[in-house]
Amino acid sequence: MAVFEANATLHDAHRDNHTHRDVTGGWLRPAVFGAMDGLVSNLALMTGVAGGDVSSHAVVITGLAGLAAGAFSMAAGEYTSVASQRELVEAELAVERAELRKNPADELDELAALYVSRGVEPALAHQVAAQLSADPEQALEIHAREELGIDPDDLPSPTVAAVSSFGSFAVGALLPVLPFLLGATSLWPAVLLALAGLFACGALVARVTARSWWFSGVRQLALGGIAAAITYGLGSLLGASL
Repeated sequence: MAVFEANATLHDAHRDNHTHRDVTGGWLRPAVFGAMDGLVSNLALMTGVAGGDVSSHAVVITGLAGLAAGAFSMAAGEYTSVASQRELVEAELAVERAELRKNPADELDELAALYVSRGVEPALAHQVAAQLSADPEQALEIHAREELGIDPDDLPSPTVAAVSSFGSFAVGALLPVLPFLLGATSLWPAVLLALAGLFACGALVARVTARSWWFSGVRQLALGGIAAAITYGLGSLLGASL
């Protein structure tokens, strides 16, 4: 009884300590990076225009135009990319489905050989492959996972990808414009808010990395600040020469 309790305690401790970060990033990674992209690109665009010594009204129009153009561009690009990827996957699944229908024995041997290559005894590998192949849809799913590295039941949605890209980019791009919409007449409030947003985005990224939140925040703040400073300098040079 004591041995059983000790093993149960060991298993519980192993389960509690044997957890991993979400290496795919889930929804957080694309959302944060989309917002970060919008923030950096629109901040750099606005500072570049402001460097040309134009009115705050022109800077606001530039920021709003950059927000709209960037968000629609991100959404269209993401939709096309994910739709093309999904169509390719569906075409490959159709090929695999046809092979399973025309040559079931060959596909079964192929699956058994895969398990053998991973250390399973040949007889057992063939038995497992036969059991898994009894259901055509299950067989398709297993072959898709093993040969293509995909899950047929978990294909990405182009619409979801486009909408999420549009939304996250727009939120990030809105930050540097917001102070002007609230009555600011100089660039500094926009820059400070945007830099704070960059630090926050970097800190959030630390949730899916092994870095500390402050390191990720400072790194993203520095990169965004450098981009804004460079475009401001270019705007100043072009404004003085035109």
